[in-house]
Amino acid sequence: MSSWAIVALVAIVIWGIVESIRARAGIITDEDGNQKIALREDGRSAAELEAARRELADLRERVKVLERIATDGNTSAAREQARIAAEIEALRALPAAKEEKSE
Repeated sequence: MSSWAIVALVAIVIWGIVESIRARAGIITDEDGNQKIALREDGRSAAELEAARRELADLRERVKVLERIATDGNTSAAREQARIAAEIEALRALPAAKEEKSE
């Protein structure tokens, strides 16, 4: 057997292995040569996919809230609002302290 025949035989075997792995993973090629994952026909897989999509949407919402919490408290406007609120509370406490001293 010549070296070219051996190279061709090895290439064909490798191609067959790659195609069988793609088939097991559900990867199909359309008429344009684009590869995509084929959707399974059983109902359980579709239900699991929908549940995963809902969970992903919920997790994205949680991340948005956590990002807002992490960033909103550290802005200069948020610090200024907290300072003003603390000052207002301190001023509210002053008349109560004066009333206690006068009694």
